[in-house]
Formats: sequence, structure tokens, C-alpha cells
Amino acid sequence: MILRQKIETELKNNILPFWINHTVDEENGGFFGFVTNELDVNKQADKGCILNSRILWSYAKAYRTYGDPQYLKMATHAYSFLKDSFLDDEYDGVYWMVDYVGKPVEDRKHIYNQAFGIYGLSEYFMATSDKESLNLAIRLYKIIEKHAYDTENKGYLEAFTRDWKTDEDLRLSGKDLNTAKSMNTHLHILEAYTNLYRVWKDDGLKEKLDELIHLTLDHIIHPENDQFILFFNEQWESKSNVISYGHDIEGSWLLFEAAEVLGNKALLTKVREVAIKMAEKVLADGIDEDGSVMNELEDGHLDKDKIWWVQAEAMVGFYNAYQLTSKQDYLVAVNRLWDFTKEYIIDKEHGEWYWQRNADLSVPVSKGKVEPWKCPYHNARFCFELIERIGSK
Repeated sequence: MILRQKIETELKNNILPFWINHTVDEENGGFFGFVTNELDVNKQADKGCILNSRILWSYAKAYRTYGDPQYLKMATHAYSFLKDSFLDDEYDGVYWMVDYVGKPVEDRKHIYNQAFGIYGLSEYFMATSDKESLNLAIRLYKIIEKHAYDTENKGYLEAFTRDWKTDEDLRLSGKDLNTAKSMNTHLHILEAYTNLYRVWKDDGLKEKLDELIHLTLDHIIHPENDQFILFFNEQWESKSNVISYGHDIEGSWLLFEAAEVLGNKALLTKVREVAIKMAEKVLADGIDEDGSVMNELEDGHLDKDKIWWVQAEAMVGFYNAYQLTSKQDYLVAVNRLWDFTKEYIIDKEHGEWYWQRNADLSVPVSKGKVEPWKCPYHNARFCFELIERIGSK
């Protein structure tokens, strides 16, 4: 009960107020594209659709949970900007990036980005019963299936030009490989389709969600080490040997959640076993001496940077594993992670969470408090999940 109260205090007194107080662009719509750790705002920074969709999800979830009208106001602000500035009325889908006044500056159609549109829009529908938002989510789902689905090998291709032609640059970010398929995009299509299926029990969507779970089990999780393979060609041949501990632990609980929502008992039993193995592997290999979860392992080099979203998702993933097994080691891991997060990740002076602590626990100056990837979705979702999972016990 004490842990639950602390997490809820963090959510309601730090994370949610921060974005309301420091990021809303009242003049041009949407949210400021870059804010430093010290709260210096670049009002002319470009605005990413990923950030906007994640804010939409976070505050729709907050309003659905608490009924506070200020959360609805934030969610509606995000929803309006998505419709007005990110939605491509000519070719459909959502743009990657717009400038500070809402004009497209990167108009490519990355499938990861479409998925987060679905995730935010479906949550907004749950919070408001606004049929338009549900219809937009369904529209994005149909766009993904029309343009990105690989009919020969199954799964989804990464990215396209504005008019849905083949894009030469398929990467989400500069650190990613330029490959036809990725774990990350499939994981977040799975997440988005799960949320959409909660409110739209379409047989076609059900079939696709089931297929995504099986694709993850058959191709994306390595059969020998219970860890994600990150990059693939179209035929599902591995193109990477990087281990991402954050994605592994995040994927363990998102995969189980998808199987739960789908409602296939036999599949859920199979996924339960896999989710536990994935969590166990991160617990064995991915925890640093200070209780944090490390970033990546590549070619024998261990990246011990402590990323904000990794700690957040690990607390959910380990708590999920604790619920599935009653194994106290997972609960201990959650508490150690929370202690580390309170001490080093939460910014007690300026609010919200630092992007990361380096391996030596210094804070990198270049990483903003708000930017296209730095958002309230991972840490707010951790709070929502743990509050609900711990309950009133």
C-alpha cells in the first residue's frame, strides 16, 4: 500500500502537472518541441507526432482514471493538434514531424508513428466516447494493413514516403539499422492493436492481433536466450546481435497484456511462460549493482547508461512477473528500481524525470526534458499500471 501511495503521489504531483505547466503551446497549438532540464523552452522547435500521440494517451488515461477536467483539457488539446496538423488529408496517415506552427517538415509515414496514433486515439475514445477519435484510430489501422502488411512473409514493413511509396530510409532514429522490419515497430503495433481491440471487437483486428503475438513468439524472441532480436530483413532473417534490456522487459508484459485482451486461453498459457522467461533473463543479466536496469549489450560491450523509460517499463515488467509467479525476487527488483528512480531519475528541482543518467550517474546536458522522444507515456504508464496492479492491498 505504501508503494502504491508513493507512486500515485509521483504521478499526480510531479509527472502530470509538469506537462500541463511547461509544455502547452497556447499560441500555435500542440506542445513545445524542446525543453531543457532547466526548463528553458525552445518555442520554435519542431514538433513530433510521437510526442503528441503519447501525451494524448497519457492524459486520456489520466482523465479516465481520475475524472479531473484539466486532464481532459490536455488530452483534447493533443487530439485537436493531431487532427489539425499531423493528419494527412490527401494521402492519409500521420506525418512524422511538423514545425512549430504545425506545417509538415518531415512528411514520411513511419508505421511505428501510425501505431502510436492508434494508441492515443483509442484511449481518447475510452475516456470521452468521442466516435470521431475511434473512427480515426480505425482509419489508421486500415492504412497500416493496406500499405505496410507483408502478404508474403507476414509482419509489417517499416516506413514509406508521404504518398506510401517505398522509402529508402527506414530508420526510426540515427542509432537504428536501416532494415525492412524491426522488433520495435512490431511491439508497438501489438500495443496499439491491443488497445484498439478493447473498444472495437472487429474480427479482422482480432485475427491480426493473434498473428502479431505468434509472429513475436516465432520470429522476434530468440528461441535460445528468451530475448528480442531487434532488426530483420523481409524474410525475418536477423540483422542484429544487440540486446535491449528495456525492450525485453517492456515486451514481456505487453505481450502478456495482448494475449489477455485477445482472450485465447491456450495462447495466454503459452505467452505466460514466455513472458516469465523474458523477465527472468533481464533479472539475471540486465540489473546493475545499484538496482537499475542497464541499457544494452552489443558485441560484448555493456552499455550501463540508465535510461528513464527503461526503469519505468522494468518496474511494470517485473511486477507483472511477480503477479504471474509470486516470486519475491521480482518484487525486490521493483522496490530497488523505485529507490533508484527516486534518487537519480526523478528531477527533484525542476520536475519530471531526466532522460538518463550516464554509467557514472552524471546527467547528459544534451538530453532535453522534453523533445520528440521524451514524453510522459512511459513513466505515467508505469504509475497507472502499478497503481492498478497493487490496488488496495
